[in-house]
Amino acid sequence: MSNKKFQVEMAEEKAFDFHLMKRLLAYIKPYIFQMAVTILLLVLVTLADLARPYLIKLAIDNHLTAFASNTSSFKEHAGALLRLVLFYLLLIAASFGLNYSQALLLEITGQRIIYTLRKQVFNHLLKLDIAFFDANPVGRLVTRVTNDIQNLQEMYSGVIITLFKDFFLLAGIIIVMLRLHTVLALVSFAVIPLILLATIIYQLYARQAFRAIRANLAQVNSFLQEHLSGMSIIQSFNKEDFKYEEFKKYNRKLHQANMDELLSFSTFRPSMDLMYALALALLIWYGGGKVIQGSVSFGVLYAFINYIEQFFHPINDLTEKYSILQSAMASAERIFSLLDTKPTITEPASPQILPSIKGKIEFDHVWFAYQGEDWVLKDISFTVEPGQTFALVGATGAGKTSVINLLNRLYDVQKGEIRIDGIPIKDIPLTDLRRFIGVVMQDVFIFAGDVAENISLGNPKLSLDDIKKAAEYVHANHFIERLPKGYKEPVTERGATFSTGERQLLAFARALAYNPAILVLDEATANIDTETELLIQDALKKLTAQRTTLIVAHRLSTIQHADCILVFHHGRLVEAGPHQELLAKRGRYYQLYRLQYQEVAEV
Repeated sequence: MSNKKFQVEMAEEKAFDFHLMKRLLAYIKPYIFQMAVTILLLVLVTLADLARPYLIKLAIDNHLTAFASNTSSFKEHAGALLRLVLFYLLLIAASFGLNYSQALLLEITGQRIIYTLRKQVFNHLLKLDIAFFDANPVGRLVTRVTNDIQNLQEMYSGVIITLFKDFFLLAGIIIVMLRLHTVLALVSFAVIPLILLATIIYQLYARQAFRAIRANLAQVNSFLQEHLSGMSIIQSFNKEDFKYEEFKKYNRKLHQANMDELLSFSTFRPSMDLMYALALALLIWYGGGKVIQGSVSFGVLYAFINYIEQFFHPINDLTEKYSILQSAMASAERIFSLLDTKPTITEPASPQILPSIKGKIEFDHVWFAYQGEDWVLKDISFTVEPGQTFALVGATGAGKTSVINLLNRLYDVQKGEIRIDGIPIKDIPLTDLRRFIGVVMQDVFIFAGDVAENISLGNPKLSLDDIKKAAEYVHANHFIERLPKGYKEPVTERGATFSTGERQLLAFARALAYNPAILVLDEATANIDTETELLIQDALKKLTAQRTTLIVAHRLSTIQHADCILVFHHGRLVEAGPHQELLAKRGRYYQLYRLQYQEVAEV
């Protein structure tokens, strides 16, 4: 599924998926002791909650009613009541302490689980191939790491353990009520079938609403991420109103989905209040009559009223927990679908470790397509000897950048083979392969941080002197040293405060700081002004003389010094040779060269 679109947004969600829950519970295993302590605390809290109505029942029947019947002295009953009150207050204090301890322990454990899961998801994303990111909007993936994982945090800290308390409390109330008075308990439980019916109906509608909420939320996130990143284009083409109306459409769908969920919950919760009122009315009607007849004590009736109130608390709580559980199960399905996505670019089964390379590159009858058999490269063969500079030219879409992507194993070929120093690149560990290749792209990505971090990319082996030396090679030091904090100057997102040429120079310094054996320049000078281009030409001559270099070029004037120029046309290698030799052939390269210089002359 790794090269297919990551589609789980509208997947049918089950009310409860035991397979998903089993995987979720696996994350609790490292914290099983903390969870066991939490459950024990919850049992104690439940026992304390069950004891309070019973203590009041004892006070009423054994002391207040007995004193009113003049069966004992005031002093005797007062003393007993005082002891019950003190025990009651002690029970409340103990319950508070136990509740606080279990809530704190549960939240800490839940946060640790989510911390681990978030690391796992991001680490997995780092290993997925570029084809996966081509097919999946960034906003959708951000939703996985943020919203979906946060939903799981609510489940771990607010559902799984609390469910134990709710079931313990319900079971305890049923047992205590049956032991106090069986008939009165059965009368009180007469509304349970209605509760079950209302719950089933609520689950049916809530499940549909939750599914729609998650799908529409992912759409909104994807839309926002894409359009906020492209705000300059939207404003340049005066499309603010059009995009606003488009966003309103997605926002309206999300709003409606939330309203549907709210409607189902707002209907179910009052229905539970109605059930409670009905149960209380039955209890007072039947139990009150028995009290009048003298077959049931007033203390028992009072305890039943308290237990009925407590009985509906976990039911209402379970309803809210069901909402969280539904959302969490939907999020878990998406997260595990992501974690189950296998990268197509895999490490070799029998890797060949290379401590160093000479830099020989061979493309041997390579065929490549991004989708199906829509071939982008068709039967491409060429050999670059160590230290040589090869240039790749051709019209847009001819396949030049695809050659670079294949060399880095961002994608794998469908036919043929690519070798470095005679070794198929599929047999070289990805870390080694990419360590030997330095790439400078046309569209430079600058990370938030500072200038030095953008050159070193966090490599601890690169000292500040190494970073400065790389910057000096490409003359990036001129603008860096003019910054207020120099190499420690903070960089905004995507390097918005730098010019296009400055960002390109930073990319050159970034690639050269790693001293790669193979240097790849993918339209690297396309966005650099003439003055900046002159600054780096001298550095490029020195650098390319020491390493194998591939240059994807738009300006033919920048690659006339190349040892060989490869001319691509509609995915095929149609010509190859030095600049003057290709001009003499008066073929495809000659046409490109003449067309480009004609455009320059006209300007």
